[in-house]
Amino acid sequence: MRKICVVTATRAEYGLLKCLLEDIQADSDLELQIISTGTHLSPEFGLTNQQIEGDGFAVNKKIEILLSSDTPIGVSKSMGLAQISFAEAFDELNPDIIVVLGDRYELIPIVSAANIARIPVAHLSGGELTEGTIDETIRHAITKLSQLHFTAMDEYTHRVIQMGEQPNRVFTVGEVGLDNLMRMKLMSRSEFENSIGCNLKARNILFTYHPETTKDISEIAIDLSKILRSLDKLEDTLLIFTKANADVGGRLLNKMIDDYITKNETKAVCFLSLGQLRYLSALQYVDAVVGNSSSGIVEAPSFKIATINIGSRQHGRVRASSVIDVDVDEDKIYYAIQYIYSSEFMDILKNTTNPYGQGNSSPRVVSVLKTVDLDNLKTKRFYDVKF
Repeated sequence: MRKICVVTATRAEYGLLKCLLEDIQADSDLELQIISTGTHLSPEFGLTNQQIEGDGFAVNKKIEILLSSDTPIGVSKSMGLAQISFAEAFDELNPDIIVVLGDRYELIPIVSAANIARIPVAHLSGGELTEGTIDETIRHAITKLSQLHFTAMDEYTHRVIQMGEQPNRVFTVGEVGLDNLMRMKLMSRSEFENSIGCNLKARNILFTYHPETTKDISEIAIDLSKILRSLDKLEDTLLIFTKANADVGGRLLNKMIDDYITKNETKAVCFLSLGQLRYLSALQYVDAVVGNSSSGIVEAPSFKIATINIGSRQHGRVRASSVIDVDVDEDKIYYAIQYIYSSEFMDILKNTTNPYGQGNSSPRVVSVLKTVDLDNLKTKRFYDVKF
């Protein structure tokens, strides 16, 4: 049996990978291996490894790499620990191919260890742009350290090929996370309200904001202060916060959110992690996703709701017509929220289509993972684009 080792380090990434994990596990020709690491193993970030196991998956290795610091030094030390730990794990598990998704910093040492061990790497969601984070360069570095590529759309496929990857190793499959929309039975309104411990209001906003890691920590804090002041002006609106990830400055943002919740318990609730089921269920009932999470770009348009994308973190990604980009400006954010309730914008939402697809991506990925010539992947040749 071909051993497929999938690495997951965050709640969001696992949610996107869930259907792919199910399809690999269900295939009699494949053996699924899962390595759980990063924030999955941290109580501070919700100990979300429990969700993986609760969904019926066996986790082969749990590798703790997260330090109690989100400074640049702390993050770099975590990366060093990952390089050592994953080299040992790959030697023990002896997988035939590694599967990773996205652009997280911890993936750099992980795919580096796989390359040194001569284990091919399959990378999902390459070729995308996020100009407001260091993830922009990390994603492209992962592309160059990978031998097989699964992209969300043709534009991203062309970009991966432009970076010298062989066209016959790049597959346009759509966004695998959208498979959840086809397979999950989402919560009813009352089930969702019970799960978050409060009733929805006349207006409801789902808020997720991560650090723009191209900025200093002091700038990141100032930005969130402006955003919170704009949200504070909203009336008869429930604010549902999900916390930031473990990027540089993430803990500071989470402390600021905790302080805001303490002062606004009647209008705001907060969660370390909603989990994929509650998060997607929330998208049925909220009016908008506000912040700078990729979910506002990739998943929210499928529900024909607004996304108010703040700042530069997602600059460069293809957008649906339901996405409104605003600067980190108190008044602009407030006015953008008011605009989503206008008849003009409601007409835009009716005609919104999601450029990232509508699901059924995971079976395409599995088909390639089953049939690709693994020995051939171990040698990389640069592909020169003709200009």
